Amino acid sequence: MTTEHNGITPSITPSITTPITADILRGALDLEHTAHGVLPHRLPARARAQYSDAQLAMVESQPSGVRLAFRTGATVIELDVLPTKRVYVGAPPRPDGAYDLLVDARPAGRASVTGGNTLTIDMSTGSAEHRPGPVGTLRFADLSDGVKDIEIWLPHNETTELVALRTDAPVEPAPDRGRKVWLHHGSSISHGSDAASPTTTWPALASSLGGVELINLGLGGSALLDPFTARALRDTPADFISVKIGINLVNADLMRLRAFTPAVHGFLDTIREGHPTAPLLVVSAILCPIHEDTPGPSAPDFSALSEGKLRFRATGDPEERAAGKLTLKVIRDELARIVEQRAAEDPNLHYLDGRDLYGEADAAESPLPDQLHPDAATHHLIGERFARLVFASPGPFASPGPFASPGPFADRGGA
Repeated sequence: MTTEHNGITPSITPSITTPITADILRGALDLEHTAHGVLPHRLPARARAQYSDAQLAMVESQPSGVRLAFRTGATVIELDVLPTKRVYVGAPPRPDGAYDLLVDARPAGRASVTGGNTLTIDMSTGSAEHRPGPVGTLRFADLSDGVKDIEIWLPHNETTELVALRTDAPVEPAPDRGRKVWLHHGSSISHGSDAASPTTTWPALASSLGGVELINLGLGGSALLDPFTARALRDTPADFISVKIGINLVNADLMRLRAFTPAVHGFLDTIREGHPTAPLLVVSAILCPIHEDTPGPSAPDFSALSEGKLRFRATGDPEERAAGKLTLKVIRDELARIVEQRAAEDPNLHYLDGRDLYGEADAAESPLPDQLHPDAATHHLIGERFARLVFASPGPFASPGPFASPGPFADRGGA
């Protein structure tokens, strides 16, 4: 099987165009019709109407965990897309977003599309400029004969409008395999920042190992206990729910301890309105040395940016903890206390210390490259540990049957 894109002359021209509708799309909560096609969203329209933050608008439209899923006998698949690529002034160029192909749940190819729209962001001023660009074509060819289940995972970090799906054989929605649904919310780390591809973000890896269907509401910079996010979690059908809380509240210096505690209770109360008995896991932040004892906000290190490197630093004062400023240690202690208190009446509520996923020994061996985000190899580490701690017995999401190890995505790091 080969993968090609943008202008390569095909040996076979697919002649069947299938409308891209919600029944062949997984992991999205809404599908917006645009001038070009459809745009998957990870927050519903009602939630999107309740904020004016450009950062959140950008990240929720980046389709982390979103994939086309269909059954077909096609040997050639073409997908026309209009990506929006980010350029950060003064920073190294970002790689084109990756599309991962699975055939019968096994990795079968990876490709990218050049071109598309460009969003140029100047972190020193907070300004952004949008430039329109052309639609590109993604092509997967030389697929095996016979009917098979196809998944095309969209780039986790690149807004992607879906324009057209063409094949050389008919397409129908993928059958329901009876897998349970895991709904997860977190920060840019859950979103997949610096992962190698959409199937190698740590939640995608963990979902593969756990044998579940993922809905990923990891929202870069925006795990901020927003009520509209809690309502989206409340209203989304799921068997297991996890919420990863901590780093963005420190990043943004958004609230003090006095506001944090009731905000966590309110967030969990709202989720419980729609999922009164589902296993619900509260996960604290992984180790982040710059913010363990130092409050936010976080800020780009512009001296590093001038050298072509992107790094962050903590700008708060540790002495401000006495006035209620949040650090990761403060948040972990309070989350553990809140969960212990609530679990007395909610036996399906659980807590996981994020340092069990990435802790001091890991930071010594594989430090966070930009001081905030794990690299691609560490996404593998976190995903595997989460799966074993949470999906394997006696974890809070354990189900009868064998634990799926190592899983179809486990070999994707160098693909």
